[in-house]
Amino acid sequence: MSEPARHSGLGAHRQPGRATGPHGRPADGRSTGRLARRFAAACAAALTLFTAVPAMALPAGGNINPAADAAATAEYPVVLSIETVTPQLAVPNGTVSITGHVTNSGKSALKGAHAAVRKPVSSKPLQRRSELQGVASRTTPRGDDGTELDSPQYALPELKPGQSLPYTLSVAVSDLGLSESGVYELAVDAWGSTADNPRDRALGIARTFLPFSQGGTEAQPTKVTTLWPLVHAPVLAAQTTADNDQTLPVLRDDSLATEFAPGGRLYELVDTGSKLTGLTWVIDPDLLDAAFAMTGRYRVQKPGSEAAGKSAKDDNTVSHDASPAAEAWLNKLRAAVAKSGSQVIALPYADPDLASIAHNGADLTGMGTALDKAATAGRLTVEGRLSVDTRSDVAWPYQGYLDQQIAGIARQAGSSLVLANGASMPDPDSVNYTPTAVRPIGNGQSAVVADAAVSAPFQNDLSTPQDQTDAAQRFLAETFTITHEQPQNQRGLLVMPPREMPAATAKVLAGALQTATDKWLTPVKLDTLAELVPDPKANTAVPSPADYPTQARASELPADALSLTDKIQRNLDTLMRVLTLPQRVRGPFSAAMVRSLSTEWRTRTAAGENYRHGIDMYLTELTDAVQVPKKKIVTLAGNTGQLQVSVRNDLTQTVTNLKLKLTSSQPNRLGLGKDEDLVLPASQSVTLRFNAEARNNGPVTVIAQLYTTGPNPQPYGTPKIFTVEVTSVTNGVLYVFAGATVLLVLAALRFFRQRKRRGGQPHEDGDQPVGDGPAADGPDGAAGAEPEEPEASEPDPSGSGSTGGGPAQTPRASSPDGLDRTAGDEKVGP
Repeated sequence: MSEPARHSGLGAHRQPGRATGPHGRPADGRSTGRLARRFAAACAAALTLFTAVPAMALPAGGNINPAADAAATAEYPVVLSIETVTPQLAVPNGTVSITGHVTNSGKSALKGAHAAVRKPVSSKPLQRRSELQGVASRTTPRGDDGTELDSPQYALPELKPGQSLPYTLSVAVSDLGLSESGVYELAVDAWGSTADNPRDRALGIARTFLPFSQGGTEAQPTKVTTLWPLVHAPVLAAQTTADNDQTLPVLRDDSLATEFAPGGRLYELVDTGSKLTGLTWVIDPDLLDAAFAMTGRYRVQKPGSEAAGKSAKDDNTVSHDASPAAEAWLNKLRAAVAKSGSQVIALPYADPDLASIAHNGADLTGMGTALDKAATAGRLTVEGRLSVDTRSDVAWPYQGYLDQQIAGIARQAGSSLVLANGASMPDPDSVNYTPTAVRPIGNGQSAVVADAAVSAPFQNDLSTPQDQTDAAQRFLAETFTITHEQPQNQRGLLVMPPREMPAATAKVLAGALQTATDKWLTPVKLDTLAELVPDPKANTAVPSPADYPTQARASELPADALSLTDKIQRNLDTLMRVLTLPQRVRGPFSAAMVRSLSTEWRTRTAAGENYRHGIDMYLTELTDAVQVPKKKIVTLAGNTGQLQVSVRNDLTQTVTNLKLKLTSSQPNRLGLGKDEDLVLPASQSVTLRFNAEARNNGPVTVIAQLYTTGPNPQPYGTPKIFTVEVTSVTNGVLYVFAGATVLLVLAALRFFRQRKRRGGQPHEDGDQPVGDGPAADGPDGAAGAEPEEPEASEPDPSGSGSTGGGPAQTPRASSPDGLDRTAGDEKVGP
């Protein structure tokens, strides 16, 4: 079967073997049916004007032909696509070329079918945005889609089920009957019959929009601000590694190497954006740091090692040379943002998820600190890496969804301007035009609200020609209509694509902007848009949290994830108090902690969990590098002695501001000396001695815990628990007990003897007997002198006469670093 000829001339293509009427149309009664259809179309068109619905957001992707994505029905078995419209804007005396595909998605073959362009049902343009939405919502052929043109037509062969063919139709603008500037429906249908239904009928339809300009319009161009985001999931890890005295960054993966190269998403975004004017670049500073890190040698974690949180070493990372693509990308970006009329918005560092924090972590003490640091670091990083002035007081919550809690957390973080989508703040039905995007929301904040229908076509990856044409033509139709709603009332629009805008989507958006620029749109930066006078009729009410979309809330970072980050911040603060060179750790960890809050983890839940877990594990590893080594049993062979406890520092810097505290679980059986301060040199251990006094034999549990010193001491690291085994009470203690007993017996005998001498008569002041002469048993003959009980003394195990704890020392019979005595069981005694 040969491919049918493609016709673009004024004459109709006549299909073989069929009789035709005066205009080349089949003489089979369709003319009468056509009149009926035209009457029905007129009625339907009138009905549409009265029942038009307000403008709504498009479905994801902005496809105005939902039937093309749905399964064909028996009545309409053909699926058509419109893949190109050239030019995108029609002009008088011009020609519009349309290409696409015709697909038989039914269950029987097509018979005598053709594709043709429909002439709009009215010569008047679609006047309101609600009419655009009405066209976009149709799913099947209707009379108000217009009537077929006799020419051009594209004859279809007998297409079997599942078969598809491309088509091309070129139509003269004059044949479309467009009477004035405006937006018109442009439809292509398939007409014919099928093997199982010989009735000649409409088999399917595809629709798009066609703006038509006669020139000379007096409408004030609409000012449009387009966000151009450069965002990527965090790749820099908290770990760094040293190589020949140079600190090398460590990346969790090497995905950016591809993205920075020609053909990569980030490369194409910069390349495409560099050709536009008046663009507002929205940049994650963390991405710039990652690109800069790759301009030198760097290392990449091996798969599976990220969540383990281990120090970066040769065995768990892979070395990479400097990336020329990363350096070229940075240079290309610097040139692009330096163009006159452009603006750079610095997101908070690593783009923390404001909505998740507002809803699930606002009560965590560390969140406010993290956001403050992120805002400051974001501005400094962008200005430093790109050498350009930036604005950093702009909040962009996830997908632009806004509520009162999000606005509040943004205000606390210092954001005076919030980017919101139209679904969050829809305008009232009483406003029959599109108001300016900027509007005050109270508390010194303003929201810049993106138009839902204008932004919606660019929310997905426009990877197919049909999606690209649908999005571009819808954008042109919406903006053209907005400008001409109130021609003398100049307004401002915000176009908000997704954070990770695909390269194909960016190119479609750029092309549409270039088509409309200097005709009915004027590109401006965000500052210019924010300075416009707000429309008093526009909606300024920020929704309550109860109105936040359920789907967006379901993807938020959960409370336990934010709590983990908050815990990391507290533990990091504790570690900083003991380091003598805290700058080695503070920068990488503070940045990594903020990265754990990134909005990018919304669509990468598992990766976000691994990243947070890896940071926590690595911080724990660093903290535990200063610790009391494990021990099980320490023997105390006597009633007094000194417990020797070692503390080891495996870090490469000295630590200070620490003390060691030993706590006895049974102080009445085992008393311990006071806390001991310590300073630990790098990669060394010291041993501390604590006085111990036992009062009973047997085991006693002891807890060794490090604490920070200074105001508000905090526990440092995990406590170590061991057992002190008291093996015997020394003879000295027994002698004291025996002596005390003898003294009590002697005193009782003396008392009894004195009473007997006096005949048992008590003293007038009490029962204490009074002797009648010098006491015969006084040691020096002094009257009434009682023998004193001698004080118990503690043996001095060191032989120096000191019984208190001492400074850090290396115990006898151990290696210089004390490992022998601290690594296993110890026996400590006099």
